[in-house]
Amino acid sequence: MNSVADDESQERLPLQDLRVIEMGQLLAGPFCGQLLADFGADVIKVEDPNRGDPMRQWGREKPHGLSLWWPVVARGKRSVTIDLRNEEGQELVRSLVAQSDILLENFRPGTLERWGLDYHTLAEINPGLILVRVTGYGQTGPYAGRAGFGSIGEAMGGIRYVTGNPEAPPSRAGISIGDSLAAIFAALGALVAVHNRSVTGKGQVVDTAIYEAVLSMMESLIPEYTLGHYIRERTGAILPNVAPSNIYPTKDGLLLLIAANQDSVFGRLALAMGQPELADDPRFATHGARGANQVVLDELIAEWTRRYDTAELEELLQAHGVPEGKIYRAPEMLADPHFMARQDIISLEHPTLGAFQMHNVAPRLSATPGRVRWVGPELGEHTVEVLGGLLGLSGDAIASLRQRGVI
Repeated sequence: MNSVADDESQERLPLQDLRVIEMGQLLAGPFCGQLLADFGADVIKVEDPNRGDPMRQWGREKPHGLSLWWPVVARGKRSVTIDLRNEEGQELVRSLVAQSDILLENFRPGTLERWGLDYHTLAEINPGLILVRVTGYGQTGPYAGRAGFGSIGEAMGGIRYVTGNPEAPPSRAGISIGDSLAAIFAALGALVAVHNRSVTGKGQVVDTAIYEAVLSMMESLIPEYTLGHYIRERTGAILPNVAPSNIYPTKDGLLLLIAANQDSVFGRLALAMGQPELADDPRFATHGARGANQVVLDELIAEWTRRYDTAELEELLQAHGVPEGKIYRAPEMLADPHFMARQDIISLEHPTLGAFQMHNVAPRLSATPGRVRWVGPELGEHTVEVLGGLLGLSGDAIASLRQRGVI
């Protein structure tokens, strides 16, 4: 096992009493599993014996031909290979379910049912089982059977239409935001179901649709249309009628984001600018007035920010209590003292790549924080450990299963 050696390795993790069987692949389901593993859940990832999760090959840069995404999304999990299309493999899953709390999957609806792993069957084996299902469209409705990727959920849920510049077609966020949002909601649903089970003793199904996860983030988009007869459009770097909150140029050619749209904060910005009268100017005195005069106000602020180097401007804004920040990439994150102080980037040992840096666990719990225990495992790294230790199979039985291609 690829582990982190530190003084905290023996501390109790808040979810270490939960066992999760993770099936499915790519991101929406596995990211949910990663979140649970970060807080100590024993996540047993079931993978195809021949191919494994395609995430093992995904990612832009591949030193030594290895994905740099897989060690992150599979961190803290145990990998077991089982052919889910094989009857013996399905029986192994049933045996695992009997000793688990959560089964997590993101196959197309009906797949588990074809394998004899439907919730009714599994609940007879384990009445307390929580089945977390992540799909593009959910388990019901006319679109349920459709293939659905995160990008489609982003389009249907509304975020694609409002992302990007108004002069260009709808854009994407630059990350797999639809899949990630669905995974976060799936993790929330799983833990809500675990809490309910502590009261009732019964499990249930958590049905997470990617498009619904995206829709849940769309703020007041629906009543804006039904009551205000307004359809949100793409607005680039700004939100309409929320000003000032934009990216402004500096003397040394960098860009600084300044957010001073609240009345009191705008007053402090006006003082920093040496133009306190702006806070009383009828064009800018209220939130609504600043929104109506957003273009003019942004021009005034940009004219002022161009006079200062970024560091000087930041110091001035901070002294006046005005929220500001540079646009970060990975190099800026790694060099930032605040990131360092809060240990936002951690380093784990990878068996091939050596020191492997990635983001730390969020959120932070004061008494029982999460912890990344090891990078994503090798394919089938824990098959013998789980089938022998958890299910009690003998070495000969495991060897026979392997010889027949079941594992």
